[in-house]
Amino acid sequence: MQSGWESELSGFLSELSLLQDELLELLGQKRQALAAADADSLAAIQPRENDLVARLQQCQERRSVMLDQAAGQGLPADSLRRLSGSLPTEQQDLLREQFTQSAMKSRLIQHHSLTNWVLIQRTLLHLSQVLEIIATGGRLQPTYGKGTSAGHSGSLVDHAA
Repeated sequence: MQSGWESELSGFLSELSLLQDELLELLGQKRQALAAADADSLAAIQPRENDLVARLQQCQERRSVMLDQAAGQGLPADSLRRLSGSLPTEQQDLLREQFTQSAMKSRLIQHHSLTNWVLIQRTLLHLSQVLEIIATGGRLQPTYGKGTSAGHSGSLVDHAA
């Protein structure tokens, strides 16, 4: 029965690795489209992104089923790595590299996602500033005082009172 777990875990990790590779590629394309403000490319990426999300959810469900089955057999069921620790040593060694690669890719995905998020936030800030310029006609609004124009900035040095 233990060898069944080894092949089950190995197959799962191989599938996860392929999904992670696809996600990394997609995040790179999305970052390029965001940086270029290419709305058409972003729209084209959306269906692939939705499909990938669905496949990742299926992968998560498969993981849950595997952990439930392990719990039913009295094996460690809090994580797949702990489950693999209950296998014979030679089988653990075969899976260790797959777990390490998966963890590294997950961290890389987090970095790419954060990069895209920062890029989007900076874009939103820029658009907000452009809208404010349009709304105020390009004139700065005074921070303090009534009726004073911010256009007279530098009055302590340049403007005689």
